[in-house]
Amino acid sequence: MIMNQLPNCPKCNGEFTYEDGPLLICPTCHHEWSLAENLVPEGDATRDAYGNVLANGDSVIVVKDLKYKGGVVKGGTKVKNIRIVEGDHDIDCKIDGIGAMALKSEFVKKA
Repeated sequence: MIMNQLPNCPKCNGEFTYEDGPLLICPTCHHEWSLAENLVPEGDATRDAYGNVLANGDSVIVVKDLKYKGGVVKGGTKVKNIRIVEGDHDIDCKIDGIGAMALKSEFVKKA
């Protein structure tokens, strides 16, 4: 029997990854990524919901309604001059009419 030559999952380090077209999928945590992404260490780039690399000063658009303690950031809201930070919420920004906020990069797309 041939051993699985695919890399471990970059999110949970699961060893049972499998290919589905151009993507690799981890059945343990359901994380999906492309083999090309696997060549760049995860900490080197923050990516939006569509895989585009984000950088400090970029503008992004929120892709879905996001609830927070004081209300809702509507999908389609444009956010200018973001700052990339470490952590679960990897974007710091100021949203007009709302103020300072931390967002997850998986809920934005590069403008």
